[in-house]
Amino acid sequence: MSHDLNMLSVFALVAEERSFRAAGERLGVSRSAVSQTIRRLEESLGIALVRRTTRSVSLTEAGEQLYEDVAPAIAGLRSALSQTEQWRDRPRGLLRLAVSSIAERFLSGPFLAGFAQANPEIQLDITVTDEEFDIVAEGYDAGVRLGEVIEQDMIAVPVAGDERQLTVCSPAYRDRSGIPLHPADLAGHRCIGWRPSPRSAPYRWEFAEDGKEFRVTVAPEITTNDMALMIKLAVAGAGITFGMEESFRPFVERGELVVLLEDYSPRFAGFYLYYPSRRNAAPKLRALVEYVKQYKWQDRR
Repeated sequence: MSHDLNMLSVFALVAEERSFRAAGERLGVSRSAVSQTIRRLEESLGIALVRRTTRSVSLTEAGEQLYEDVAPAIAGLRSALSQTEQWRDRPRGLLRLAVSSIAERFLSGPFLAGFAQANPEIQLDITVTDEEFDIVAEGYDAGVRLGEVIEQDMIAVPVAGDERQLTVCSPAYRDRSGIPLHPADLAGHRCIGWRPSPRSAPYRWEFAEDGKEFRVTVAPEITTNDMALMIKLAVAGAGITFGMEESFRPFVERGELVVLLEDYSPRFAGFYLYYPSRRNAAPKLRALVEYVKQYKWQDRR
């Protein structure tokens, strides 16, 4: 026969307090409700557990034995619940993130180091990947992607503001091969392309003209899934490449790369931290969301 475990927890309180009234006060219910619960437990077991008088409550021999048997388990459950409640208020534990490789400012040392320092009980596990997958099914707490590829049922928080993609090459390539004056001219140039995975086609370069967006399919001489390699090749004069402004900024500022076709490179909504809609998000995730919202992104350009 199955028994309601809640009745056993009420019985344990009565055994500890030797009072229906005191047990009710701990539970936030009436003396009568406690008495009725004990009566139902006795009826389900077919034996008396408690002696009741107008002045006192004591346990029968069967009640003493039952309390002796269940008390350690009840105490263990209370301890487990108490430990679990601590997670409600303290940002702690393993926080798994899937982050796009081109989310430069999110992946920057200052942002992640600052978050880790502010939350010493959180352990970050970051997978840098450009493959699209269900973060929930794969066991991640959150992800960082461009807003256009995030599922509609996710909560999305902006990271770092608007972005734009740029076309760049080295001064040596420019001087040797000239520059395209329109994105259509890229067909006559050596290009370094990007793909998110071995099974994907090379990324089509995105531009805009007179308020209308369009894509150009280039035929790259070199294709890779590694932006760092693309930049190295471009700096070395291997051709023209295309990617996020933040990835190229240090190289442009040092004069190692020059920007091309800038008039065709509009700004757009950039990266978002996204996570599943849950009523009770873990404190570790809430801490990251708040840190993203409060971080002074514009000051870190």
